[in-house]
Amino acid sequence: MPPEPQLNQEIRVAAQARLLEASHGAREPQVIIEQAHRVFGLRALALVSSFGAESAVLLHMVAQIDPNIPVLFLDTGKHFTATLDYRHQLTQQLGLQNVQDITPLTESLRRDDPYGALSMTDKDRCCFLRKVEPMTRAVAPFKAWMTGRKQFQAATRQHLPSFEAVGVRIRINPLAHWQSDDLITYMRHHDLLEHPLTLQNYRSIGCMPCTRPVEEGEDQRAGRWAGSDKTECGIHLSGLTQQLEQKGAIK
Repeated sequence: MPPEPQLNQEIRVAAQARLLEASHGAREPQVIIEQAHRVFGLRALALVSSFGAESAVLLHMVAQIDPNIPVLFLDTGKHFTATLDYRHQLTQQLGLQNVQDITPLTESLRRDDPYGALSMTDKDRCCFLRKVEPMTRAVAPFKAWMTGRKQFQAATRQHLPSFEAVGVRIRINPLAHWQSDDLITYMRHHDLLEHPLTLQNYRSIGCMPCTRPVEEGEDQRAGRWAGSDKTECGIHLSGLTQQLEQKGAIK
């Protein structure tokens, strides 16, 4: 059980998330971002981006509102070279001023994944070392962070809200209610740079060892961790951040 001061803070944050969801949850993504910017300000708000298949849309919206909003990119050490190139090209195209590369702890990789092959034997542990722990460190200074998750991406996301409480922080999903056609229209209208792997039928792009192209009729995220029961890397699971805080993983 969290200490009483933290528990009280979690209650307040949960109430704030419900109010924001009620007042702005159904609004257009740009309005949601603008409201988040007003409420939390530049120092307390960040965007977590994978620079993946659909990332350009939200990154462009954020850049139009304030290009100085911190953009946190989890550089896992296992990305496709195309993703790393795309991250630099898109950053330049959009004029993003504060993209931060968040990397795993060297000592953790040396101890638990010395040969870089942990994804073959323990995908959950690999994701924890390369994504979850770095993500938790990255969002620690902020009161809220934005993601590019959408309801249509998977059955596990079909009830995704625009604002949700995660411990003492608020997670914001400005594109939660958008459909694939909305994203395509926006990309074309603004002539945004596409991730090159989308031309090879990659619809959700993560680390190279655990990502494959999607077949016709498959769920958009079917190419992630194919052949296993895993559906999420863990950075979006409710309750994760406060659990790590309680364990002292972040201060």
